[in-house]
Amino acid sequence: MSDLTQEKCEACRVGAPQVSDEEMKELALAVPDWGFETRDDVLQLERVYSFDNFVDAIAFTNSVGELAESEGHHPALLTEWGKVTVTWWSHKIRGLHRNDFIMAAKTDQIFNG
Repeated sequence: MSDLTQEKCEACRVGAPQVSDEEMKELALAVPDWGFETRDDVLQLERVYSFDNFVDAIAFTNSVGELAESEGHHPALLTEWGKVTVTWWSHKIRGLHRNDFIMAAKTDQIFNG
């Protein structure tokens, strides 16, 4: 499988296909620290990152925000003292698209710096 961090998000439109179960299994191998959550019948990718303090957590949040703006794909971000929860899904298709796995990999890359 190609390195997801080298890929760019493609524009996602209403009606675009969600990843198949087989694609999801393959893509999940590239982001092994991420889990799947279902909220309001929408499958999402989620990971909690740990930090030593709030300053580092907010800096990470801001870096993920900059990435999201540059790619035109935006996560849910919950910043707390010592941790940041990042959740990716494609709003327009109410589920997971390859873009979400690309962004999860890029988020890991920011964290691993």
